[in-house]
Amino acid sequence: MKGKIFRTLDEQIEILENKGLIIDDVEYAKEILFRENYFFISGYRHLFMRHNDKDRFIKGTTFDELYGMFVFDRMIRNIMFKYTLIVENNIKSIISYQMSKKYGFKEKDYLNPKNFTHDPLKTRQVRDILEKTRRQIRVNGKEHTATMHYLTNYGYIPMWILVKVLSFGIVSELFNILKNEDKSDIAKVYHLNADTLSIYLSLLSNLRNVCAHEDVLYDHRTQRDIPDCKYHEQLGIEKTDDEYIFGKNDLFAMIIILKQMLTDEEFRELAYEIGYEIDVLDGRVDTVPLISILNRIGFPENWRDIIDIE
Repeated sequence: MKGKIFRTLDEQIEILENKGLIIDDVEYAKEILFRENYFFISGYRHLFMRHNDKDRFIKGTTFDELYGMFVFDRMIRNIMFKYTLIVENNIKSIISYQMSKKYGFKEKDYLNPKNFTHDPLKTRQVRDILEKTRRQIRVNGKEHTATMHYLTNYGYIPMWILVKVLSFGIVSELFNILKNEDKSDIAKVYHLNADTLSIYLSLLSNLRNVCAHEDVLYDHRTQRDIPDCKYHEQLGIEKTDDEYIFGKNDLFAMIIILKQMLTDEEFRELAYEIGYEIDVLDGRVDTVPLISILNRIGFPENWRDIIDIE
């Protein structure tokens, strides 16, 4: 296999132009490629490539459109990250409250294996996750003011303080090893069942990482589908082979999750922010119809109606 070699900015421009991309302001394009990275910018080219020739841009595609898609994805990623952090903080608070109230506020109490599932098939999983949690205490406990304060003055870290240093992934795993009654009590806060909340937390944890590392988000697909719910039905999302075509493992699936885990006001703000960025993109991209972009993201045309569904 032929290896990749370094390309100067002029060579990068030449490659894009040879693929049919229109670049009206070469110096501006070179500045963008220099600041943002050719590899990351060109990662959005697939949306603009011809169906019968994946190595050529659709006739009339401009650099401004390609860069507009890049900026759109960045803005959506920042929005999703902001609201995912809200959910992360909420679930950490709720889990720590429930566990502390029931099992105590010292780690020797709330991290006692007896407080978690007794399913013999999950014995190793419980042990491994609790060890990962204790490792984060050892590694991160002395790096944060609040945890250091409790360790220094009291010799322990309450769970409502501990969650500050636990990753969303660890918290998601902790939820999965709780006793069924504890999982159900926490899930009821969101009017969900425990199995659904387990799926949601896992997917949100992954979404957080995708956003934090600036990976391409607009056409991201999750490893698991979310369960069918009233939002699929009430939005009238089409089905193929009895499966909804949108809102299952795409970005709109994450919107459905956030609809159920944010407050009404928070979700309305989220939807308005995303709607604004879609409107901006619509004004920047002419070559590809907006509906085609929305479908690639996984958004039905009437996606905004989810705001007012109770």
